[in-house]
Amino acid sequence: MTTRFDTKIVVVLRDDLATWQRLNVTAFLVSGLAATTPELIGEPYVDADGTVYAPMFRQPVVVLEGDAATVRAAHRRAVDRGLTVPVFTADLFATGGDEENRAAVAAVPREKLDLVGVAVHAPRNAADKIVKGARMHP
Repeated sequence: MTTRFDTKIVVVLRDDLATWQRLNVTAFLVSGLAATTPELIGEPYVDADGTVYAPMFRQPVVVLEGDAATVRAAHRRAVDRGLTVPVFTADLFATGGDEENRAAVAAVPREKLDLVGVAVHAPRNAADKIVKGARMHP
């Protein structure tokens, strides 16, 4: 059964990241969407034995990739549409925690951020326009 959603969750990663970086960045970015958009989260899961599991997103997450210019363009388009998007910069690979992460981002003007990933939750059509040029992650 295929369900069509009115919105889309999309992560765009820079295509020169190591595998561990791609996974780490994706996890951090989608946590930002979950934190700012609680309606994306479904109900808890329960197995046949009654064991309760944590709820997850109600809809799929599409992971795309592109070069640095593609990630910057997606970021710019999202911000220009008034979206609050989670970002991950190259500087965050060298920090040790949340306060340092926020300080690293705060130290750099928006246009100079060395973005390695952004995530977007938006209406399908808008999300497609925001991530234009990105391709499916292999």
